[in-house]
Order: sequence, then structure tokens, then C-alpha cells
Amino acid sequence: MASSLSASSSPDSATSVSATQSELPEPLKARGRDWRRMTQALCLGSFVVFINLYLVQPLLPLLATDLGLSSLQASLSLSVSTLTLAMALLVFGPLSDALGRRRILLWTLAGGVACSGLALFAEGFWSLLAVRALQGFLLGGLPAVAVAYMSDEMEQPALMVAVGLYISANSLGGISGRVAGGVIAEHWGWQASFAAIGGVSLLVLGALWQLLPRQRRFVAQPLKLSSMLAALGRHLRNPRLWPVFLLGGLNFFIFVNLYSYMTFRLSEAPWSLSSQWLGLLFLTYLAGTFGASQSGGIARWLARRLVPQSMSHAAAGASNDEVELATAQRRGQALTMMLGTGLLVIGTLLTLTHSLIGMLVGLSINAFGFFLAHATASAWVGRNAEGARASASALYLTAYYLGASLGGFWLEPFWQAAGWPGVVVASVLVLAVTFSLAILCWRRATTQY
Repeated sequence: MASSLSASSSPDSATSVSATQSELPEPLKARGRDWRRMTQALCLGSFVVFINLYLVQPLLPLLATDLGLSSLQASLSLSVSTLTLAMALLVFGPLSDALGRRRILLWTLAGGVACSGLALFAEGFWSLLAVRALQGFLLGGLPAVAVAYMSDEMEQPALMVAVGLYISANSLGGISGRVAGGVIAEHWGWQASFAAIGGVSLLVLGALWQLLPRQRRFVAQPLKLSSMLAALGRHLRNPRLWPVFLLGGLNFFIFVNLYSYMTFRLSEAPWSLSSQWLGLLFLTYLAGTFGASQSGGIARWLARRLVPQSMSHAAAGASNDEVELATAQRRGQALTMMLGTGLLVIGTLLTLTHSLIGMLVGLSINAFGFFLAHATASAWVGRNAEGARASASALYLTAYYLGASLGGFWLEPFWQAAGWPGVVVASVLVLAVTFSLAILCWRRATTQY
């Protein structure tokens, strides 16, 4: 891929800090060859991250039985990985603003895959937790830089499409890990699940390494702790960013842990499902794959409905029209986040039924709404960050995965006190907050910040 900039022959070479915007190559347009290669590669990487991260979720009742653990202890095998992944985002995101995205992405992903092999040698619960903690940290490299990588290289319409596809791959990886992990563990034990997932991940990693194009528009920033902290502080003070950080974290706080407690619910009478069937429960994530892939289109459709009314109040002049158009686009995204969160509430309430089919319908609506909101929020962060995009994306994902890590501690007392109805009540209380945050994003969609 030719570049108008002088650069080294290394695929990881970065553009000089002194490069001006006019010297940079044109951003990638949607559907072009390099756009397809980058999108395909990052989708493959996303698949690898989440197939490894979530393979243990349908195994939680099995781990609790085999290792004599409580439901909360068994859940630590998932939450410790999401916790260290969240920590890693604050390291790899700002680091990539200085060193570049590609190198960090590839080598951390390779280390995360290797940890699935290490899990085979875990002799007990605590050694398994140590491996999972290391794996979560290394798997954090790709999500820390992926959206920033796309934001650097793609024009805005292409970015919205690519982010939707990337989030879809998140859900496909999560589905595959959970389904395969449950089926394999049912027949050959939970160690075999790690072996099989690790082998598949190694093959996919090889394809990703060949596909991922080098950086063309990346501008390195000095690697200074003070600069990194200043960038993080700037994002936290940005009135359009911090509500979305909270929205993503609190939605995931509920969504992923809702599934964990559903596995415990369905492993008990009258359903008494084994790990194999509990893994198939996560096929409802396919609705989330569809929701994420449609997020950009839904936001654009809503924005177009807002443009005529906005333009009618705009003063004459192209610059004012551009301001109104940008505001309408942001409000379209805010409405999409409101829609996704509202569907998440509806789906959660539907799981109160004792019908297995009804529960699956509720979980499918949950998945569609959650990933619709998440994909839109990810694109919102990339669009509204004021420089240091990887740091902004890292902050969003840190809140996101901290939510996954901590949600079980919120839901556990409700589960112990009132069973599944208690989990639903606890979930709706939090989702009411996230819906309010989406409304706040609508109000702050103006460009006058």
C-alpha cells in the first residue's frame, strides 16, 4: 500500500510527529480494498479476543461443582480476565498513541492466545485464576487500539460501518467461545476447551497477521507520562465523553453478568441443563451481532430524519449548515443508544417468564439492544475525542470491562435473597441510570463545546 509520506519499510512504521494534515494520505473510503483488509483483520482479531475471553462462561456451574466453589467464586474465572483486560486498556491505549497501533495489537494478541495453552497446566482454581488474569491483560491490547486504528485510517462514513462490523465480530467470538467451550467441556472436560480454542485462535491469528495493513495516517505523540495523563484527564472532562463511558460500563455491568446468573438458574430444577446446553444459550448473541452491524445504518437513518428540521432553523451559510448536520448526526447516535438501552430493559423483563422459549426471546432482545448501544457508543467516542483517540477508546473500554468485572458483586446479593426476580430488579435499577445517560448525550449533541 503506497504512501505519500516518507517512512521506513517496517510494517509498523509511524508517521512523524511533524507531519501536517496535508501530507497525510487520503483516509480510506468504505468498501475499498484496503478498507476491506483492515476491517477483516480487525474483525478476526476481535473474534480471537472474545472466543478466548468468554469460553469459561458456560462452564461456571461445572467449575463450581468440580472445584467446590460458590457461584461468586466460579464467576471470578471470568471477571478476573475482564478486570485485568480493563487495566491493560489504560496501558496499551495511551502507549499506542506514541508507539503505533499495529505492533502492540499483534504481539499482545499472540501472548493472549498462548495463555490458552498455559491453562492446560493449571492444577487448581488459583493457578487457573492466575493464567486467566494474565490472559485478560494481554487480550486487552487489541480492543485498546482497534477503534483508534480505524479512526486514524478511515473517513467518518467508513468508520461507522467498520466499527459496526468489528463489534459484530465481538459477539461472534463470544458466541463461538461459549458454545464451543460448553460442548467440548461436556465430553472431554474444561481443560480440553482451552486446548481447542487455543488451536483455532492460532490459525486465525496467522491470517490476521497477513491481512492487517500498515499504518498510513498515524501521527505519533511523545511518550511522556505527563502527556498521557493529560490526555486521559482531557477525555474525562469532555462533556460528550464521560456520560458514554458510564453508559457502556453500566450496560455491560448488567448484560454479561445477567447471562452468568442465567446459567446458574437453568442448571437448577426444573431445567437442569448441562454445560453443553448452557453453551447453546449464548446463540442468542447472534441477535447482538445483527444489532451491532446495523448500528451505523440506524444512527444515519435517525440523523437524516433530524436534518430537515435542524436546517430550517439554521442561519444562511455553509458553515452553519455543517454545524447543524453534525448536531443531527450526534443526535441520531444518541437516539440509537436510547433505543438500545430501552430494548435491554424490555428483554430483561421478558426473562421473568418460566418458559425456556420466552427466556430465549428475552435474551435475544437483550443482545440486540445491548450491542446496538455498544457499537454506537464506541463510534461516538472515536468521533468526539479531542486527539489521543486510543486513550479515549481505552477509557471507554476500561469502564466497559470494569462493569463486567464488578456486576456480579451487585447482582449476587439479589440472587441469594430473591433468585431470578431479584436479579431482574437489580438490573432494571441500573438500566434506568444508563437510559438517563443516553438522554444526556442527546442534550449534549450540540457542537458548541
